[in-house]
Amino acid sequence: MDQEKPLRERLIDVGVDLVLTEGTAAVGLREIARRAGVSHGAPRRYFPTHHALLSAIARRGFEDLAARVGAAIAGTAAPRARLRAIAGVYVGHALERRGMFELMFRHDLLDSTGREDTGQPQLRASTLPLFELLVSLVSRCGVTTDAEVTAAALWANLHGVAQLWAFGSLPLVLGTDGEEYVGRLVDAALDAHLGAAAS
Repeated sequence: MDQEKPLRERLIDVGVDLVLTEGTAAVGLREIARRAGVSHGAPRRYFPTHHALLSAIARRGFEDLAARVGAAIAGTAAPRARLRAIAGVYVGHALERRGMFELMFRHDLLDSTGREDTGQPQLRASTLPLFELLVSLVSRCGVTTDAEVTAAALWANLHGVAQLWAFGSLPLVLGTDGEEYVGRLVDAALDAHLGAAAS
C-alpha cells in the first residue's frame, strides 16, 4: 500500500480492494483499519458512518465507469455507435467488477446526502451524467417521444443483462456461457429500444 497517500485515500483503496475481492458484506470500518495498519478508530475521523465509507468507495466506482465510457466513445461520432460503445462498457464493467457494480447502485446502503465528502455533490447525482448522455444519444437516434423513458428502459435492460449473466441465469437459459453472447444480448437490447440497426 502507498504510505505516501493521505490516510483517507488509503482507507478507500483498501475498501475498493475488499469490495472487488470479497463483496460489500466484507467492508467494515474495523476490517479496513486492520488492513490499512491503523487503529480501529482511525477511519471514523473520515467516515463517521458505515454508509459514508461505502459511499466513498462507490464514488470510486462511478469515476472508473465514467473514465471507461469516455475512453470508449472518444473519436466516435455516430449516436448509435456511441450507445453501443457505452452499453458494452457498462455490461463489461458489471461483469469485471461485480462487487463494485453491485455497490454503486445500492442507494439503500449509500449516503446520498453528499455529507461523506465535503464539497462533493450527492452520490446519487453520480448516475446523472451517464443517464443524461444516454437520453441525448437516444434522442439523436430518432426517438422523438419519451427519449428519457426509452433511455431509462435501455439502461434497465442493460443492467438486467449484466445481473442475469453474472448470476448464471442467462447462460443457463441460452445453454452457453460464451462471452460472444453478451455482445449479442447488448445488440438485442439496443434493437429492442431503438429499432433494428440498418444493415
